[in-house]
Amino acid sequence: MTQVGQTQFDPIPIGEVAKPPFVRLPDTSTMFAHRARRLRSIADQHEFRAFLTFIADLSDIQHRLQTVPPHPEPPPAAEIARARQFKTSPLDRSRFTRDAAFDALWESFAAAVGSVAMPHSARLAMERVISADAVTQAGMVAAVLNDAIPAAALAEHTLVAALAQVHFARLAAQLDPKILVPVGDGACPVCGAPPVCSMVVGWSGALNTRFCACSLCGTLWNCPRVKCTLCGSTEGIAFQEIAGGSGAVKAETCDACGRYVKILQQHAHRSLDPVADDVATLALDLLLGQSKYRRGGVNPFLLGY
Repeated sequence: MTQVGQTQFDPIPIGEVAKPPFVRLPDTSTMFAHRARRLRSIADQHEFRAFLTFIADLSDIQHRLQTVPPHPEPPPAAEIARARQFKTSPLDRSRFTRDAAFDALWESFAAAVGSVAMPHSARLAMERVISADAVTQAGMVAAVLNDAIPAAALAEHTLVAALAQVHFARLAAQLDPKILVPVGDGACPVCGAPPVCSMVVGWSGALNTRFCACSLCGTLWNCPRVKCTLCGSTEGIAFQEIAGGSGAVKAETCDACGRYVKILQQHAHRSLDPVADDVATLALDLLLGQSKYRRGGVNPFLLGY
């Protein structure tokens, strides 16, 4: 593992001034499908091929679930306006209640996931999720949304988290980005969830700017570079990567809070996906696990790391 020292910014082409939007809401018609393709392209030559293929299969299911009726109803306009006024997330995870849309997703997910090839331990976890009573299911959903997943049941909650991603992405996609405001460091302005990682993007009009990627609803929100995405500190920021790596994925470490979040150079590697490439670079997490820094990014497919 090597430390990259001072950050070097890529030049912005003359004539193109970066004016990034505050947020980019998830495109539910492409997000999970792209993730599945990215995972499979990585898996071909990866030491964790079976695991990446398993997640790709789950991502395919997540993509198909986008069209399951009924569609979830966004919060009332008054609640959204109140969230803007008080700078809180309009999709409040702490107040989540199951509705007909979520129940339909649960049933469709249960019917589809049985066809996915997975390790025996994962299949047993899946069966426990599907056969759980309503109270137990509600408890698992609450644990995922409140970042309070018990260490003894990580596999079960990974599956529930995959389902929650679909539900909240469908809700987020219906919002008006113009009404969203910052709600605090390390919090998605749509649902309040922590980031999975950040990306330096190559979009027209936002070239070389950075966006955090929500671990729950998939929203991307603009975040200044050389600033901790979790605590907001601009002091003691450094970058770590595996020696000899491509530089596409690094760990941004913060001395102020003692945590790190990966940063993806998507502007130079257009196929990168926040969730897929976070999982694929688990070796970087294992190396940093020997350092003083703790993982700060949240990824339902890396629970326990």
